[in-house]
Amino acid sequence: MASTFTPIATTTLGSAQASYTFSSIPSTYTDLVIEIFTKNSAGTVYGVFCELNGDTSSLYSSTMLWGTGSAASSINYANRTSMVGGWLGNTEFGVAQYNIMNYANTTTYKTMLGRFSDPNSTSRSGASSNLYRSTSAITSIKLISEPTSNFASGSTFTLWGILNA
Repeated sequence: MASTFTPIATTTLGSAQASYTFSSIPSTYTDLVIEIFTKNSAGTVYGVFCELNGDTSSLYSSTMLWGTGSAASSINYANRTSMVGGWLGNTEFGVAQYNIMNYANTTTYKTMLGRFSDPNSTSRSGASSNLYRSTSAITSIKLISEPTSNFASGSTFTLWGILNA
């Protein structure tokens, strides 16, 4: 069980931008947690995608499940150039949390589990499960607003390191 959450980095955007990168991530923790509070600057529903270590090869797979209160949906992606973290806000700020386990381990593939909530008219909430088929330790995480949109000014990104007891 995790006993310590340590803030590694946090930022609040002063202007809209298409991506945000956590770089030079230390290998001193067991797991990582990313918290996102954001909306799309264009006012459309959008996805948050994630690249690890600047790797844009087709080593990523993602599965998402979400519901709106009246309908449920799912989607699966294989051999992608990034992970799909989830859908977020278009007119209101949405929240997401991503957990990356054993990120510094160099003998296993990396898994990222996500939860997201979009408080807009669709009130969409869901979860994602992602696999990065690389044994490289994670040293950078790029969060990308897609498709062809930007994270709005005021969006906040926080990276936590977790130490096990």
